[in-house]
Amino acid sequence: MSRYTKILVAIDLSDESNQVAARAQAIAANNDSTLDIVHVIEPLSFAYGVDIPMDFSGLQEEIQTQANEQLQRFAQKHGIDAARQHIVLGRPEVEIHAMAEELGADLIVLGSHGRYGLALLMGSTANGVLHGASCDVLAVRVGKED
Repeated sequence: MSRYTKILVAIDLSDESNQVAARAQAIAANNDSTLDIVHVIEPLSFAYGVDIPMDFSGLQEEIQTQANEQLQRFAQKHGIDAARQHIVLGRPEVEIHAMAEELGADLIVLGSHGRYGLALLMGSTANGVLHGASCDVLAVRVGKED
């Protein structure tokens, strides 16, 4: 079995992120690993398109501020150092891969809702991360069982 030394945990700051962090912390404890967390904020222009003539900068800044506060509380609850907390702006799959490369992570841990049908065909963050990662990926099943 591989020994993981640098683990990157990708969280969305939902209640389910606690399940993901707990699994990552258990792996880190068994391997004496470092643990970093990342939260990716998608720019509002991605969601609403770049052709809408609105200035999202104030709203985007508020989202960033709230995410910083939530991440700090989450990290404190899980005993993760400020230096190991990361918030980035962009597409989740792309930014998670970039952060894993930057940190030299050998494992990415993230949540998965176990989608099926049309949702599976359309893809998910977990699927995108899995198919582009240069290291191992653990998708922790979160949420309700169907």
